Amino acid sequence: MIKRTICIENPAHLKCRNDQLVVSFNGIKGMEAVPEKTAPIEDIGILVLEHQQITISHYLLDRLLQNNAALVTCNATHHPSGMLLNLDGNTVQSERFRAQIEASEPLKKQLWQQTVKAKIFNQAKLLGKYNIPAEMLKTYSQTVRSGDADNNEAKAAAYYWKNLFPPAWMFYRKRDGAPPNNLLNYGYAILRACVARALVGSGLLPTLGIFHRSRYNAFCLADDIMEPYRPFVDAVVRSIIDKTSHVETLTQEFKVQLLKIPATDVLLEDETSPLLVAVQRTAASLARCFLGEEKKLLYPTLP
Repeated sequence: MIKRTICIENPAHLKCRNDQLVVSFNGIKGMEAVPEKTAPIEDIGILVLEHQQITISHYLLDRLLQNNAALVTCNATHHPSGMLLNLDGNTVQSERFRAQIEASEPLKKQLWQQTVKAKIFNQAKLLGKYNIPAEMLKTYSQTVRSGDADNNEAKAAAYYWKNLFPPAWMFYRKRDGAPPNNLLNYGYAILRACVARALVGSGLLPTLGIFHRSRYNAFCLADDIMEPYRPFVDAVVRSIIDKTSHVETLTQEFKVQLLKIPATDVLLEDETSPLLVAVQRTAASLARCFLGEEKKLLYPTLP
């Protein structure tokens, strides 16, 4: 069963009743007549808390985390600012922590090589969907060496971002850059939550990366593993700007489209599955690589 991604955009009181998430508007000015909304906790994969006037019970937090839901908090500008995850997501967690911590540098370099190859391959496929020449990216994907010693990821990114959006946008990828960077940032935050949740569920530490190593980043491994999934977000953003150039504001319409990313179809081992399920399989394959049971990471391709 595909888990749901739920976004709470208005002032609300969130609590738990009979193992259901209850969204109540009782006592909230102008919304007193709005009926309660409920959702089974076991159905929730990601809960996005967007409004600054949301209250949430500790019991509800505990029940969500016990069911391995990821909670994403947003700042005053409605952009994701934090994430809360389960600390005990797998029955053999200590064994997998140890295998992850003791992973050799050659293994981590091989895993990063596979990650970069998969990312560039998906970037090439997305460009191809828009009849944008992508032979250069295909070559970069095929020639990635262990640890990406030649920095093919950066070379591919330079070409990719220069060509993904129409020339009139004069796009430059930067987190605090001009639109549609705002759409990309929101989509990547949802994707990051999906990946971090899957890593915890597979008994891995999302903090210890195979490539990313920033001392200030609590989700280095999530940032590693999400790389081949980024083009799925890029595809949604490209489809949005093909319909409108007015993307300065992250409207509810845009958010609805980006919040559907966990349910978007991906190809994994020649089978179509929702992205959220594919991420779980990727995380499980990574755990097996750390344990020495496999050598190949499972990554999806764009349909």
